[in-house]
Formats: sequence, C-alpha cells, structure tokens
Amino acid sequence: MSLAYAILVSLICEPKSGYDLAKQFDGTVGFFWQATHQQIYRELTKLEQQNWIVAEAIAQEGRPDKKIFSVNDLGLSHLKTWLLQSSEVATVKDEFLLKIYAGYLIPEEAIAQQIQTHRQLHQQQLEIYRAIERNFFSSSQDCPKESRFAYLTLRRGINFEKGWIDWCDETLGLLASWHENA
Repeated sequence: MSLAYAILVSLICEPKSGYDLAKQFDGTVGFFWQATHQQIYRELTKLEQQNWIVAEAIAQEGRPDKKIFSVNDLGLSHLKTWLLQSSEVATVKDEFLLKIYAGYLIPEEAIAQQIQTHRQLHQQQLEIYRAIERNFFSSSQDCPKESRFAYLTLRRGINFEKGWIDWCDETLGLLASWHENA
C-alpha cells in the first residue's frame, strides 16, 4: 500500500495540517500503517504537486503559516479507484519470528522468556484495542457508516493480538513439553 493512499484516507474525513496528520499516524492509523513525520510531509508535497490535495494557508501570529490539507475531486477519484482494486496478501517481515526460527542456537529458556515478553506486549496492545472498543464502539449497530469501517479495522486488530497471544501460549506449552521429554 502506498503512503499516498493512507494519507488520502486520513484526510477524507476532515482537512488536517501536516502536524495533525502525523499525530493521527501516531495513533489510529498507526495501528496498521506506519510512517514517520518526515515521510508524511514529503508525501503531502507530492500529493499537492499531483493536484490530489489542496492546501489552505492559515496565518499564525509569530509563526510560519499553517497549511491545512484536504482531498480534492481528483484525489477522491484516485482514492475510489484504489479502493476498488484487489489487495495482495500482506507479506510478513517479522524480526521476532526470525529469532524464533533460529531459536535452536540459544538455550530454550531464553527463547521462552522472549516469547513470554512478546506475549505481554500483545496483551497490552489487546487491552488498548479493547478500551477503544468500549469507549467508541459500545454499540456497533448504532455507529455511523464511517465509524463502522473503523470498527472493522479495530476488530482485525483485536483478532490479530488474540492470535499472537494464542500462538505464544501454544508455543510456550510446546517448549515446556519438549523440555520434559528431553
């Protein structure tokens, strides 16, 4: 997925400054799409040059003008075309799994500790997602159309974290049984 489309998706609900957009990438969008502030600002410049977004300069006292970006008709057209295209299955690039793959090179206790730590991290993320669900989606049937689709991505995040926790539990159990049978 291109950062350009992640930015368009973020701007479609409401115009934002580059700073506000970067903050959103640190929060909600950041749960499934990562970008540095520098990458976001660079991409905003490209999108503006391609005429997919427009910027309105807002004067600020004692500071440079603030730019508020919004998606224009051309950008919306490109976004809708992209939304209708099929998506590939995401490739996994996971440093932790690579370490597990080569885990036979170090003591099993060390790998078990890393898995336990990883499990805790996923449990913490799951609690964050569940808090978001409680606070913003207490009734998924009553939320506006735009929020329904945000809820679907949140549910994916919840299931992702639960899957990791289940895998960690299974893996820790296997390691323990292998240790007993050694």
